[in-house]
Amino acid sequence: MKPVRTRFAPSPTGYLHIGGARTALFSWAYARRHGGTFILRIEDTDVARSTPEAVQAILDGMQWLGLEHDEGPFYQMQRMERYKEVIQQMLVNGSAYYCYTTRDELDALRAEQEAKKEKPRYDGRWRPEAGKTLPAAPADIPPVVRFKNPKDGVVAWDDQVKGRIEFANTELDDLIIARADGTPTYNFCVCVDDWDMGITHVIRGDDHVNNTPRQINILQALGAETPTYAHLSMILGDDGAKLSKRHGAVSVMQYDEDGFLPEAVINYLARLGWSHGDEEVFSRQQFVEWFDLDHITASAAQFNTEKLLWLNQHYMKLTPPADLAARIKAILVARGIDTSTGPDLEKAVTLYVDRSNTLNVLADAVEVFYSHVTPNPELLAQHLSDEARPALADFAAGIASVAWEAPAINALIKEMVTKHGLKMPKLAMPLRVILTGQAQTPAVDAVITLIGRDKVVAALVPYL
Repeated sequence: MKPVRTRFAPSPTGYLHIGGARTALFSWAYARRHGGTFILRIEDTDVARSTPEAVQAILDGMQWLGLEHDEGPFYQMQRMERYKEVIQQMLVNGSAYYCYTTRDELDALRAEQEAKKEKPRYDGRWRPEAGKTLPAAPADIPPVVRFKNPKDGVVAWDDQVKGRIEFANTELDDLIIARADGTPTYNFCVCVDDWDMGITHVIRGDDHVNNTPRQINILQALGAETPTYAHLSMILGDDGAKLSKRHGAVSVMQYDEDGFLPEAVINYLARLGWSHGDEEVFSRQQFVEWFDLDHITASAAQFNTEKLLWLNQHYMKLTPPADLAARIKAILVARGIDTSTGPDLEKAVTLYVDRSNTLNVLADAVEVFYSHVTPNPELLAQHLSDEARPALADFAAGIASVAWEAPAINALIKEMVTKHGLKMPKLAMPLRVILTGQAQTPAVDAVITLIGRDKVVAALVPYL
């Protein structure tokens, strides 16, 4: 078998989104599984819509996900001379020809075909044929170059996801491979790139299925070997509709900004349309060892935000506390929070990580330890009753001398509720709200221990 060579070839007309990231992951993983080569290619021939910012966003997204490429990035705009060279060869050998049909003529042809309820298609009026006499080339019309598509038979391939796919060549007209200004078109550039780069497996979205028969015919005309194709089905949103910005089709880097770990996103992407038994959680290395094209489903995958959040929390819990604290510190520093003014950040994140499903949620939770807390008046009124104030005052007095550890503080709270005939929430809830501004926290004795004696006393005084 030839060494495996896969490619990820995004168009830099937008950001790297979830669908593109999954395509990149599967292409990367297949190459890694087989000890092959993963190539990054930027298809930037759409000059009007391609931007340097989009290119950088793609590179940033790939780096954040850890999908390192072995060759590239290659840019199609830097390969124009190569494409023009191949087009000239095709014009010479007769697999391509000049077409002088004007836009008005094409529009009239389309209108005529639609009126007859025929499929709109180029009619081959400038296509050279044996025994056919072409008119003289008009000097004032710059021609396009069309590929001389086979007229008979079928073009077929065994798709690794969708199975056998066949197109009759009569359904394919003669594709324009170079515009009137000489610039080559997308479908042609892809073929030359795949040929020159020795691509063995093309793994891409199923929106490219209709391009594939044209590309196979061009590759065969070039004498190139046809890659193995695997077309991935689309990803639907949580609601079953086509994925849109409101449920996932955003820049991959938005997940970074929203507090997701790349390990979680990679694990989640791997399960979008592929499976290994019932395994839901697995490392990047395990995924590479398991990955194959046989277990990619042909049906659409559905994005599930709740599952992604669950996975993210799982990976947050697996992250060493020191590493997790470093990530949270970066978020807090970006907010202007000085983490040196409070408890050890590693202890704070360890206390709250079980309650947090993103880094941002965790940062929100522990921020209270490093900034001034002003409880919401309505929340405070809901939980701080007049009958609790004497117990709160006695507790404030008691913590001045209690051993500063959770068991001792817990014992003091129990002593106060017993002394004043209260149930535990009557004292614990106002303590939570006053000290953290939150009604839901981990064990209140653990929270108090972290805040520190002086800060707790200072916070309680105004409410006694």
